[in-house]
Parts: sequence; C-alpha cells; structure tokens
Amino acid sequence: MKLDILVFGAHPDDAELGAGATIAKEVARGKKVGIIDLTRGELGTRGSAEIRDREAAAAAKVLGVSVRENLQFADGFFVNDQKHQMAVIRMVRKYRPEIVLCNAVDDRHIDHGKGSDLVSNACFLSGLIKIDTKMDGDDQWQDPWRPKQVYHYIQWKNLNPDFVLDVSGYIDTKIEAILAYSSQFHDPNSEEPETPISSKNFLDSVDYRAKDLGRIIGVDHAEGFTTERFPGIKSFDDLF
Repeated sequence: MKLDILVFGAHPDDAELGAGATIAKEVARGKKVGIIDLTRGELGTRGSAEIRDREAAAAAKVLGVSVRENLQFADGFFVNDQKHQMAVIRMVRKYRPEIVLCNAVDDRHIDHGKGSDLVSNACFLSGLIKIDTKMDGDDQWQDPWRPKQVYHYIQWKNLNPDFVLDVSGYIDTKIEAILAYSSQFHDPNSEEPETPISSKNFLDSVDYRAKDLGRIIGVDHAEGFTTERFPGIKSFDDLF
C-alpha cells in the first residue's frame, strides 16, 4: 500500500496528541495516512499494553487511517541503532510515504527524542540503494525509498514551530481519538494513579494550545511542526 503520509509515534497516543487534527484533515482531503507505533506503551503507569492495543485500534478508526502497525520495541529502552533503524526502514519502504511525521525533537519523555532521531535517521538510510531489506515472510527485496519531507510534531514542551497547519474543524475529531485512550486521560472515576497527562488541565490544554496556535495565524485551531530543513515557497502567495 502506497501512503501519502506515514505518522510514527514512540507510544500509542503520541500521533493523536501531536498531530491528530492534521491526520483527520488529511484523511478528509482524500490522503492515505498510516500510523506506526514504535512501542506498546507497556511501561505506562495506567492501563496495560493489551488495553493500549485496543485503544490504539479504536483511535485509528476515529481518525480514519488506512493502516496502523506496532513495531513492539521495548518501551523506555529502545535505542537508535542498526537493528531498530532497519525495522523502521522496512516500514518506510513498505508504505513509501511522501511525508513522514514523527515525535518531537526534544521533550519531557526520553522516548520522544529517541523516537524522533531514530525515525529521522531511518528515513535517510531508507533511500540508500546498498541497504537491502525484506519484509518478514517475503522473498522479495524492497526498493529504496526516501520521503520528501520529515516533520516533527510538538508534544509536552512548548517548542517554537517552524510552521503551523490550519486544522479548524478537526479538533473535535482529534479529541475524540485521544479519548479513545480512556485508560490514560482524565477520568474522575478512575482509581489508577494520577499522571501528568491524566489531569483535566492536560486534556484542556489540547484544545487551548490549538486555539493559541490558530490565533497566531488567524484561524480557529492549528497544529505546529518543526522541520529538518527550510520549507521552500515559490512566491509570497504561498504564505497566505
């Protein structure tokens, strides 16, 4: 399956929190979008890996993505080495996306920065013809593929975006997808331990951060991204 956009997240719910409205908008525009989770989030304080599996599947349906896979790396302990890079390369070559979205370049959770570097490195390596890969159980060699762009969504830390995307009309879908992770986010009836993301304030911040970014560009809601290289424009008209 050829995808337009492939979204990587270190944990289930990273894609939704960082770029959920963007994903929903691009799907509505007819783009084929997929999500690859690096881990099952098994070290999370609340819930379990099995619960997160079910929640991730439910969130994928809300967003309308074409595919969602999990590489089952070790939560908290995966590293940016050849073994993990090769696994990501296989996914990039399998789905051949034009654009890759991945974790924040710097964030509170150590897996986010690691995931950011890992995916970025793998996207470059994926374009090298002397790296040979096959999918498990497939005898056919994969062709090299390098995405045209790698963009990083913003997570816990308020990083300065290099560009913001108008997602007006899609914030409700983003929040619905986030709430599919009922074990993780605010639930006044939950008896599980409180975490930084289980508070009502955190859930509210999803909306008001998008509103604030939208305010800056004169729209209702927006999501911010950082880039690895300068975005190019053909004329000033592209800025409006």
